[in-house]
Amino acid sequence: MVAQSVKKELSGVMSEYGFVIHNALVTDISPDSRVKTAMNEINASKRLKEAAFEKAEGEKILLVKSAEAEAESKYLSGVGVARQRKAIVDGLRNSISKFAGNVKGSTPKDVIDLLLLTQYFDMLKDVGQQNGTRAVFLPQKGQSQIGSVRDGLLQATAGARSIS
Repeated sequence: MVAQSVKKELSGVMSEYGFVIHNALVTDISPDSRVKTAMNEINASKRLKEAAFEKAEGEKILLVKSAEAEAESKYLSGVGVARQRKAIVDGLRNSISKFAGNVKGSTPKDVIDLLLLTQYFDMLKDVGQQNGTRAVFLPQKGQSQIGSVRDGLLQATAGARSIS
């Protein structure tokens, strides 16, 4: 493009003197230093803009993948908890039926009361072993066994929350 413009201009001027220009070879263009600086800044600005866009796209992909992985993790955790609870219920059902069948005079309610009492003692042990535990609530006499366990669980939970 520059070579064609040079050839056209030179051909017009030199033809008056009898010269014919067949081709103009341009090997080096040396614009003013201010023009060079401006062009370099334009190119650098374009590259920085493209780099910023690519970086933002990469960060977006990382965030999306992270969110997808977290969602999948929570889903699988929920599936695991559901299976665990089903296994516990199945195990309790089998234990209750076997215990009630093997111990004469016992009812499924007696077995459930025994299991709740065992869980209550386990909870007391866990609460007592926590760092910073200052109080453990024990049930009052005169309450039903289930009511005592329920109240004890609620009180222990309230005590644990007030400490932390």
